[in-house]
Amino acid sequence: MPIATKGAVKHLLPEEVKALGASVILGNTYHLWLRPGNELIARAGGLHKFMDWDGLILTDSGGFQVFSLGARAKERFGMSGVKISEEGVEFSDPKNGNRYFLSPEISIDIQLDLGSDIIMVLDECPPYPCTREYAKSSLERTTRWAKRAKEHFEEKVKGREKRPLLFGIIQGSVYEDLRQESAKQLLEIGFDGYAIGGVAVGEPRETLKDVLAWTLPSIPEDKPRYLMGLGRPEEIVRAVEAGVDMFDCVIPTREGRHGRLFIWTGEDLNLEGSFYETINIGNEQHREDFSPVDSLCDCHLCTHYTRAYLRHLFTVDEPLAGRLASVHNLRFYLRMMEKLREK
Repeated sequence: MPIATKGAVKHLLPEEVKALGASVILGNTYHLWLRPGNELIARAGGLHKFMDWDGLILTDSGGFQVFSLGARAKERFGMSGVKISEEGVEFSDPKNGNRYFLSPEISIDIQLDLGSDIIMVLDECPPYPCTREYAKSSLERTTRWAKRAKEHFEEKVKGREKRPLLFGIIQGSVYEDLRQESAKQLLEIGFDGYAIGGVAVGEPRETLKDVLAWTLPSIPEDKPRYLMGLGRPEEIVRAVEAGVDMFDCVIPTREGRHGRLFIWTGEDLNLEGSFYETINIGNEQHREDFSPVDSLCDCHLCTHYTRAYLRHLFTVDEPLAGRLASVHNLRFYLRMMEKLREK
């Protein structure tokens, strides 16, 4: 899922994102709630109409940003103000210091206002590292919040002919028994799909393999399995082979905006990652390279422009540079997913 944090995939038109092969995008509940506000978007006819996207939209719960942006608020205003209670979480906006309160029920209401097709429940995302005791307490609170979120959701969508899907989020840090316990508790509540959270919060990358091995056997194969916030191409290949269905990550567009591009090597997809390489288009070696950025890619950049031209755009700070690089990297990732479905 390409990331449309604030109601747009950076630099790209919705029809371009669709043409690259995306059928689902991810919107950010936290950012859209704070600016321009869920009520305004509801009055506009929902996020689909507001941003002119006719595909599916998954929105996260806002919980991850509440915790991750707390440090930024602390830096600017002296305190992050992130206070977790049984009712929810209170926090400061890092932009202006304004105080907000987010509960499982409020998160559901915001996402329903946005018109999301896939709604995530509010969870507590524990930091890495954390003690087993903290992780256990955190996952138990996440379960209680998930139960409240589902009850509130069912009440709000009662009588609707068409309703969104609701996903629970499995936590438990890097503790095998806690991961399995979290999955068990959420399965007892019952959700349309299950996400694996807490795997992109600073833990060693090698723990991903273990977390998947501990968690995936607990999730029924007929339910969507969503790995949140990952990742590098070889990590996605590994996760798909383990049984994961859905992914989101800022890597394709963020790396593109910084001039780093993913290039096919011609090898088949593999766990080692030798099927691709990355290049920094700003390097001097590309100054007079009039070949395509990637001769194996069918995106607009690779079929119309050269490495020398793209390097020139980045050198002179032309905004088109980040746009073209984002097109390429997103096409690389979405083509990789197509290849994985073909396997």
